[in-house]
Amino acid sequence: MKDNSKTVVALLAGLAAGAALGLLFAPEKGSETRDKLSDSLKNLGDSIKEKAAEEIDNLTEFKDKVVSNIKSKLKNAEEEYIDDVHNA
Repeated sequence: MKDNSKTVVALLAGLAAGAALGLLFAPEKGSETRDKLSDSLKNLGDSIKEKAAEEIDNLTEFKDKVVSNIKSKLKNAEEEYIDDVHNA
């Protein structure tokens, strides 16, 4: 993971922890607090899933670029080899 990704994940975890603590110490009914806490954790889970999907997309793009680059270099090397054989 990039440093920015780690920072975002840490920020989201910190926000969720802060929200959870705030809800736990809030002067509301237990059922209301549990509902809010549940919603906050669901939102955190959704945020983490979205970030993970973004990182998977980034890795897929990187892999595609590497594979394309390698194929291009192999094709160039093959063409040079064929030229060398024909010119020899």
